[in-house]
Amino acid sequence: MPIRDAILLHGVWVPGLVMLPLARRLAREGLRCHRFGYGGRGRALAANADDLARFARSVGPAHFVGHSLGGLVILHTLNSHPELEVGNVVLLGTPACGSFSGRRLARHGIGRWMLGETQPLWQDGEIMRWKRQEPLGVVAGTLPMGLGRALGPLPGPNDGVVCVEETAVQGMSGHLTLRVGHSAMLVSARVASQTAAFLREGRFRDEAR
Repeated sequence: MPIRDAILLHGVWVPGLVMLPLARRLAREGLRCHRFGYGGRGRALAANADDLARFARSVGPAHFVGHSLGGLVILHTLNSHPELEVGNVVLLGTPACGSFSGRRLARHGIGRWMLGETQPLWQDGEIMRWKRQEPLGVVAGTLPMGLGRALGPLPGPNDGVVCVEETAVQGMSGHLTLRVGHSAMLVSARVASQTAAFLREGRFRDEAR
């Protein structure tokens, strides 16, 4: 039977409640959405991943959708737990290979405090690898509106927080760019529609945009 459940993860500094608009739109597409809340800046990635693995087992076979840091938690969890039954996976504005804006923020004391336990994740690194067979889709924004621009412009196309090139994941099945800002992804009807399409079919409707 087709998988109908989807687990949604928020980004850093915000509660799981911010995923509600996206969850409602996905529910209208026939998906049962489960919002997973985790410790953002105050907890290490591995600990959040272990909690997500336990939560996923309680839900059963499910698709996954992660925004920003939530996408990193999903990648780490599913790569580390190959026994989990997974459908399709969509990452929204996830800095999979480091973050220019995060590194710039970490130069300041208040910035290091804001990043907390997540600070190592924003350093330069190799492209994240997807080690599973299930389809992985990545959405990157190109409307530069977000907190990452508070300290100056970002290099290349970006969503105001994460650069498009930072969202690349080795082994991904699709990479879609949309004219949307980082936080606005969560309330965008277009993002929700493309996410639902990928969860159903394992591909975006139109990757040429």
